[in-house]
Amino acid sequence: MNNLNELTPAKIVEELDKYIIGQENAKRSVAIALRNRWRRQQISGDMKGEIIPNNIILIGPTGIGKTEIARRISRLSGAPFIKVEASKFTEVGYVGRDVESMVRELMHTAISQVREEMMEDVRPLAENVAIEAVLDILLPKARSSKRTKEAKDSPEALRYQRSREKMRNKLLAGELNEKEIEIEYDMIGFPSMELIPGPGMEMLDIELGEMLSNLMPGRGQSRMQTISVAGALKKFTEIELNRLVSKEKLTETAKQNVEENGIIFIDEIDKIATSDKHGGIDVSRSGVQRDLLPIVEGSRVPTKHGMIDTSHILFIAAGAFHTAKPTDLIPELQGRFPIRVELNSLTKNDFEKILTEPENSLTKQYRAMFRSEGVELKFASDAIKEIASFAAMANEKMQDIGARRLHTVMNALLEEYLFEMPSPKLKTVKIDKKMVVSKLSPVIQNEDLSRFIL
Repeated sequence: MNNLNELTPAKIVEELDKYIIGQENAKRSVAIALRNRWRRQQISGDMKGEIIPNNIILIGPTGIGKTEIARRISRLSGAPFIKVEASKFTEVGYVGRDVESMVRELMHTAISQVREEMMEDVRPLAENVAIEAVLDILLPKARSSKRTKEAKDSPEALRYQRSREKMRNKLLAGELNEKEIEIEYDMIGFPSMELIPGPGMEMLDIELGEMLSNLMPGRGQSRMQTISVAGALKKFTEIELNRLVSKEKLTETAKQNVEENGIIFIDEIDKIATSDKHGGIDVSRSGVQRDLLPIVEGSRVPTKHGMIDTSHILFIAAGAFHTAKPTDLIPELQGRFPIRVELNSLTKNDFEKILTEPENSLTKQYRAMFRSEGVELKFASDAIKEIASFAAMANEKMQDIGARRLHTVMNALLEEYLFEMPSPKLKTVKIDKKMVVSKLSPVIQNEDLSRFIL
């Protein structure tokens, strides 16, 4: 997790600029919202509880960076983050997911995130325990040996210690990884397996491993299992990690992280907005909004890990709002999203920057894939401009899908090479303007063809 003290709004925008082109207003809004959370946590007394997050609605067509902004914000802060689609939820009483499930899903994400962090903290200790356990199997101590000072200083004990150190060095060097050993497999010690519940079953807390061990014959007994040394090290490490990580501390830390730092991104919120106030499916849409309202306002949601207070979870909603408007949401819900930011459609110049400037730009991704096949991929500057021009043209002629159009254009351009590789004849591929025009012009000019390919 990054130091939130150092994440000023200007620093946050600077980090977002590495991955997202344009959309300065949206970046500023989410940067301020994230910094405000840190500011609230520095306040003591009753005032701290009174400060609520400024939830945001991002308005704009698909593929312009709405989801990416929210996802990058969560990575910067190390906050628990989930993305949900508003259209998947239904009003209480209808078949489908209820809106409270998003909070339970966020808690599940936080549990996984905190468990991973806690395991990394104790992993060196767990690995040492696993090494000692494997050494005990490879070089078992004599049962007759007595644990006295004289016994420890005896020639036999000193010889055993030297042999153990030699074996330890071989084990650490990986020389014994393929060697097979027998370990005692306790039938009680099945790894805990979590059952992923379906809609309406999120409250079930079922340990599948425990249930299976109860059903299996010979519970409580032990048997010998043959396994490689590498496999035994991994198994012993996992067992020790699970033992060292306190379940109570894990749940408490994850719960605090959700309540103080959690981010829920609600996509397609325009799909539950309606301008028609009469019957039909719109009743369910407004019902979802009414169910969503108390969660965004701040309420206590029951989960299998305890009650979660949603008062300070940051909600970022997004939608294209082609047919509906933000004002078509119920007034109470509008009031809980005080910040509205309209994102701009991407232009040809934006596409040029997207292709080259971000740290994860498409051209860099394709270069890496070609390099994995031993082929060097080069793009001429005029080729980049032409690719951007074709992507912008395709968005104008067909539906505007933003930067996602670049994926389809690049795939159409490089499909032949992607199919041919690996090939001994193919060592270098240079993409120039002439090649881009010859590959993409027929597709763009033929509207029927472009609808299927691009």
